[in-house]
Amino acid sequence: MAAEDEHSRQPDIAAMLTDQTSACSAARDAIAAGGKVVVWDDEVPQWMVCGIAATRLRRVSRTGQLTLGLDETVEILAQRRGEQLRTGIIETVDRIWFFNLYFDATGTELLACSGVKRPPRPATTDSLEP
Repeated sequence: MAAEDEHSRQPDIAAMLTDQTSACSAARDAIAAGGKVVVWDDEVPQWMVCGIAATRLRRVSRTGQLTLGLDETVEILAQRRGEQLRTGIIETVDRIWFFNLYFDATGTELLACSGVKRPPRPATTDSLEP
């Protein structure tokens, strides 16, 4: 199924971002600043999204990449064994931060939010004159 793009059907994500994890405040700020929000209709098994979040946590622990609420998110998702979940994202206007959202199967309860700061893009040689 496609991502929800009708504002009348999409819940108020900013209002749902309370204090589930330490990333919620920054994610609310990203929405207020015009960040792009997408929530998918599809349900996915808990083991899949928890596994992806846990893998991301291990990877950023090795690389030192800055995160918000990722460790908390992994703990929250681990407690939802056997459930179907919905997911979404928030991308900041400057595309520096990327937030993952995790909802219950109905999409009415936000369970967790995590943020990952993207590494800087390497400079390209296209802009350099010979």
